[in-house]
Amino acid sequence: MLDLALSILFSSLIFVIFKFFTQFKVQTLYAIITNYFVAFLVGNLFYTGDIRLIEIPQKQWFWGAFALGLLFILVFNLMAATSQKLGVSVASVATKLSFVIPVLIGVFAYNEALNGYQITGILLALGAVYFTSLKENSTSYSKIIWLLPLLTFIGSGGVDAALAYFEKNQIAKEDLSIFSATVFGCAGSIGILFILIKSFKGGLKINLRNIIAGICLGVPNFFSIYFLLRALNNDTFTSATLFTINNVAIVLFSTLLGILLFKEKLIAKNWLGIALAVISILLVAKK
Repeated sequence: MLDLALSILFSSLIFVIFKFFTQFKVQTLYAIITNYFVAFLVGNLFYTGDIRLIEIPQKQWFWGAFALGLLFILVFNLMAATSQKLGVSVASVATKLSFVIPVLIGVFAYNEALNGYQITGILLALGAVYFTSLKENSTSYSKIIWLLPLLTFIGSGGVDAALAYFEKNQIAKEDLSIFSATVFGCAGSIGILFILIKSFKGGLKINLRNIIAGICLGVPNFFSIYFLLRALNNDTFTSATLFTINNVAIVLFSTLLGILLFKEKLIAKNWLGIALAVISILLVAKK
């Protein structure tokens, strides 16, 4: 239970930290890249096995981890933009409802059946992403920007599906920490490559503020996944029950933090979206 509670806490902090990036004028991309190297280092510190870095590419899951790293950096940038432009609650809902995507993949790729509750939950989840994205005083720009949470929803679902596949098929229990660290390291390396290409046009400047922000983000980022994987290895809950508790709690806790810390104001349609989010998660997990 403690592992699950810590995963909820660290996952919620990620959205809050993204919001602080705007207030402190942090360059999001640079901070995100720094965050991945910090998470990589933390993951290596928590790995108790005996392995050298040069041996990691020989693992059967390495290239999958590399592809997942690319997806991580894309999704994290989408999460940051959603949190900064539409609010913490919108970003958390769009991210945590994405588990419906692995459910759909299971239906079409593995011939898994959906019951009426789960189909209803998926439809409600899509409505929740839309309603939580709506803002008062909409402009032509804000009518388009709701695509951000939709892309976050799709990208996060891809991450969830990939993590579920690797956790079940390729990763030994003792490799959970080093696998997570490798994904973060690959994401950081891809980000560095992007920056180097970009620097040929405008030069490269080291900003201490971005580095500090990346450190603040990297630690909870690693632990959000680390403690979730630990919770999944515990027999106290089934995976469906655990994901239900985890996702509902993150949506509600992130929304509460957004209201308390940033005075985010939610209109009636936003509250409807949050309610739909909670209901949809409960329905999708229902047997």
